Amino acid sequence: MLETIDVETAPNPNAAIIWLHGLGADGHDFEPIVPELVRKGTAAWRFVFPNAPVRPVTINSGMRMRAWYDIVGLDRRAQEDAAGFADADTKVRELIAREATRGIAAGRVVLAGFSQGGAVSLYMLSRLVEKLAGVVALSCYVPRQVTFAAERAMANDATPIFMAHGQADSTVPFLLGAKSRDFLLAHGYAVKWHEYPMAHSVCAEEVADIRDFLFRVLP
Repeated sequence: MLETIDVETAPNPNAAIIWLHGLGADGHDFEPIVPELVRKGTAAWRFVFPNAPVRPVTINSGMRMRAWYDIVGLDRRAQEDAAGFADADTKVRELIAREATRGIAAGRVVLAGFSQGGAVSLYMLSRLVEKLAGVVALSCYVPRQVTFAAERAMANDATPIFMAHGQADSTVPFLLGAKSRDFLLAHGYAVKWHEYPMAHSVCAEEVADIRDFLFRVLP
């Protein structure tokens, strides 16, 4: 099972947010955001920040770093790492199952991610057979669209999705995020879209919007 950093906002948490970091980062990357999302005494949640495996990344000259999957190129016509997505899917499912053993069913789990982590979250959204409480997908895109129809499960067709992107993002272009939003909407998903005047990052307004979303889907 993946190594994780767990942060509980109060004893006996009744919900979990599994948050996947971006390329080259680690589980500590979004740990500091917890106090901004949950003020002391307002909710008993467990934030789970896993470390992605270390692997060579083609687009970075084969350098080894924490990555959920390999990236061959930024062009969406570039070959996608099908095995990498399947591996990430399996590992995150193990974390969802672990929460069940700790008393938190999938219906009280939010799957969140930034950049690569967000792409994995959207990949899993359409393939999980357990219904989640919600999905937070930041500065990312819908991967593996070529197999979407064949692999789609129906459990999360109505699951609330918070999708956000920076208007000046040059790492994962804004247009790619917007097209992914349109793809999900066209397939009937419940996407709430947000955009901000920022690059490939997170801003204070976005954090406030995420907080509102979490308290809505985890009452």
